[in-house]
Order: sequence, then structure tokens, then C-alpha cells
Amino acid sequence: MSKGVEALKGTWDQINDENMDEFLKELGVGMTKRMAVKSMKPRLVISENGGKWAIRSESSLKTKTVEFIPGVEFDETTSDGREVKTIVRVKGNTLEHTMHGKDGKQCVAVRYVNDQGQQQIDMKCGSVEAHRWFKRVE
Repeated sequence: MSKGVEALKGTWDQINDENMDEFLKELGVGMTKRMAVKSMKPRLVISENGGKWAIRSESSLKTKTVEFIPGVEFDETTSDGREVKTIVRVKGNTLEHTMHGKDGKQCVAVRYVNDQGQQQIDMKCGSVEAHRWFKRVE
């Protein structure tokens, strides 16, 4: 396992995002849910035990945990209710989370610790890109 990926373990609070509304529109998320997402600043808790990873997203509206073994495809229901086939791969210092929706859309989220020590998530769906940044909770 890459040392860079190990750096993702821990607790992180969202501090900023960019282009999330357009990204959520591309996913087909309705206005009401998009407004709710814009108001949330989730806390992420990332852990790994015996090769099985867990990413727990906590907010005032919902807590959701995704558990996975890197390289093994699984069924996932996203926070906005879409049913997707997902695979998470370790690629260098990143976790690459690829989701294939029943609607044929593919979305990719790449998470890593950037040069400022923040967890950065670069997301792409179709031609739309968005970003989120999180700071480590001490």
C-alpha cells in the first residue's frame, strides 16, 4: 500500500469546494438536493483494517459509510440515491473511485493529500469537473 494513500486515513472536515452545483446537475441531482448539498460541510472519517477500507461521511443531514477492498467492484447507493457499480483503485498516492450509473454515466473521484496537507478530491462526470478540499482534524 502506498504511503501517500496511507496519509488519507484519519478525520477530515470540508473547507471548500468548486463547481459542485454544475457537477450535481450533470449527475441529474434535482435543485432541492443540490441546495441541501451546498449547505453541508461534511466530515470524512477514512480508515482501513486488514485491507478493507471505509469512508464515512458525516453531516447534519446524513451519515453514510462506504466500505470497499481496493480493486474489487461493488454495488453502491450514492448519497443522492443513485444505484451504481463502483470500484476503488489505488493509483500511486491516490484512491480513484469510479462509478458507473444505470443511466450509462461514468463518474470518477480521485482523492489524495495535496501539497498543502489537505485532502483534495477531484471529480469528473461527463465534461464537468468539480473539486472539494478538506483539512485534517487534529
